[in-house]
Amino acid sequence: MRRVVVVGASLAGVHAVEALRERGYTGEIVLVSGEETLPYDRPPLSKSALLDQARFDDLALRPPQWYEQQGVRLLLRSRATGLDLAGRVVALADGSVVEFDGLVIATGAAPRPLPLPCPDGLRVHQLRTLADARGLAAAMVPGRHLVVVGAGFIGLEVASTARQLGLEVTVLEAASAPLNRVFGTAVGGWFRRLHEHHGVTVRCGSPPEAVETSGNGVRVRLRDGSRISADLVLAGVGAGPVTGWLQGSGLDIADGVRCRPDLATGVPGVVAAGDVARWHNRLFGEEMRVEHWTNAVEQGRHAAATLLGAREPYCPVPYFWTDQFDAKVRVVGRVDPGGEVAWEREDDTSLVVVFGREGVVQGAVCVNAPKRLAHYRRAIADRVAWRDLARDLEPVAPSASVDRGDGGW
Repeated sequence: MRRVVVVGASLAGVHAVEALRERGYTGEIVLVSGEETLPYDRPPLSKSALLDQARFDDLALRPPQWYEQQGVRLLLRSRATGLDLAGRVVALADGSVVEFDGLVIATGAAPRPLPLPCPDGLRVHQLRTLADARGLAAAMVPGRHLVVVGAGFIGLEVASTARQLGLEVTVLEAASAPLNRVFGTAVGGWFRRLHEHHGVTVRCGSPPEAVETSGNGVRVRLRDGSRISADLVLAGVGAGPVTGWLQGSGLDIADGVRCRPDLATGVPGVVAAGDVARWHNRLFGEEMRVEHWTNAVEQGRHAAATLLGAREPYCPVPYFWTDQFDAKVRVVGRVDPGGEVAWEREDDTSLVVVFGREGVVQGAVCVNAPKRLAHYRRAIADRVAWRDLARDLEPVAPSASVDRGDGGW
């Protein structure tokens, strides 16, 4: 291959570049990004960088000279708009094209807009890019009232940060508990109590119907007829893979780019990695798409190896984290609140809950419990039988542990 094009200056994209060079690839590498800044780390955007805006300047994944040293041609402000597999070219928004021999698709995910009427975007924020975070940080003035729509990870992280900055915070969730779709109602209730303990108002089960302009702020109208006045709103209603530019290309697109177990797409010389990739994880016997930091790093490197001829399947135990107030939340494996659920520990500051499916341990949520995290990660990788691990734990009926809410987002 004379030229590899990496579309998406993401965590997965940068690690794909790095792995290509480490594995001896000496051809040309072109890194395509729709943003105007060098690739940067995203997790701090909802946490430490919002708390201390000076940190916005320290988020670059690699310094500028690294790209020169690696022989990478950076195409910033160059959003990909199409893919011609027969011609082996990527089309860009400015009308130009980039030819490739090998292609890494790493365009990540983008936040979903609020599915309801809203005023201008100056008061309704999303959070995905550095520009989004700078705009949100400028509006998060102590004493203001922030309404967060959606009690997922991003929404709860920003709620935590906003409280620490001295804002009044209300979180609105359509389901019966925060993080309900991920962890179920019972575990979600623990997170609700955590946020309420720190002064966050959490309202579940009555989703917004509209966001209206009200003087210098906004007013959120709920389905139950009540209204909440605020200074700004954050939409945290999930994200979807960025695959619009691939429509009509011939790739298999279904909630992401569908890949083989080794992250190859089925088209020679084309692989995918990170939030945009959907692949079959043989360890769990299922197809999955994972939107988390560790997966992006590992998949970027694995996809690069596949592009260079390796054929090993990618079979990780997924891992991710979220920090909210003083709770360091760590999650391993696949958490299915509709399967077997058992509690090992629960108090005001820590939580350990284990999840199983089809007779084996599948996942665990560990809050302020790092030693238990390592224990369950090994158990998941070894496919330990559920009955052997959960006999001393407190079971929770699956029907009581998950509630899909009234319509969702």
